[in-house]
Amino acid sequence: MEFYIQILINGLMTGSYYGLAAMGLTLIFGVIKVINFAHGSMLMVGMFTAYWIVKLTGWHPYAALILVVPMLFIFGYALQGIVIKPILVSQRDVREPTEVIIVTTGVWYILDNLALMVFGAEYRVVPTSLSGQIMLVGDYIIQTPLLYGFITTMVTAGLLMWFLKYTKMGMSIRAASLDRDAASLMGINQYRVYNIAFGIGAAIAGIVGCVLIPFYYVFPTVGVVFDVKCFIIVVLGGLGSIPGALIGGLIVGLIESVFPMFMTSTWTELIVYVVFLAVLFVMPAGLFGEKRDW
Repeated sequence: MEFYIQILINGLMTGSYYGLAAMGLTLIFGVIKVINFAHGSMLMVGMFTAYWIVKLTGWHPYAALILVVPMLFIFGYALQGIVIKPILVSQRDVREPTEVIIVTTGVWYILDNLALMVFGAEYRVVPTSLSGQIMLVGDYIIQTPLLYGFITTMVTAGLLMWFLKYTKMGMSIRAASLDRDAASLMGINQYRVYNIAFGIGAAIAGIVGCVLIPFYYVFPTVGVVFDVKCFIIVVLGGLGSIPGALIGGLIVGLIESVFPMFMTSTWTELIVYVVFLAVLFVMPAGLFGEKRDW
């Protein structure tokens, strides 16, 4: 029994940073109603930013959040305002402009190949004070970096939901996500809201970068590893749902931790897709999604 509990603990720890990565993506989709295929690349930018800050300054990876979060927010804000906004303006009568998908795919390739040109293809790792640390809680072993990632995920999710529910800008974001035309009539600048939502999504990707640095390799295409998982988690949990992204990430983490104990690990991805399709068959809007005209 202790062995299986240990597996569940590992799965929850792993699933937490999956859910954290998916939160930024689901926020962007929930507000702007576009799929950001460059989300994994923004995570990669966050990882490289955190990597160089830690390597050059010797800071604790979580201290790097002081710089990484505002830098990624500005990056996301500018990306939305300069690259995506002109398409939204030109197709303001289209509820879901598909051209944005093409543009974000282009941004994905540009960022990944730019990182490849500048930093090379090698995998990088920087030793930190958290690397390799473990904690003993009774008879159970908990990897310290994963525990910190779990705590960071819960704190970030709580702060994000508080921000969206109780702040003026958060309420503006929710209003624009429900009906952008009605929000505009109420005096809300929808494009400024979009910029801020995109910036927050990028900032969350930066937080993931800091969380991953102590135990994960940094390389130019690292975002691809998380892209597919994030899309699965977002749809599984419910499009635009922050709690859904969190729960979806935990589910995927548990699957990846539990099922390799009973079958070869190559089947794990198949199980993830089977669970994903089974949930959508029963609940087409996802676990926490609302039935609405997206």
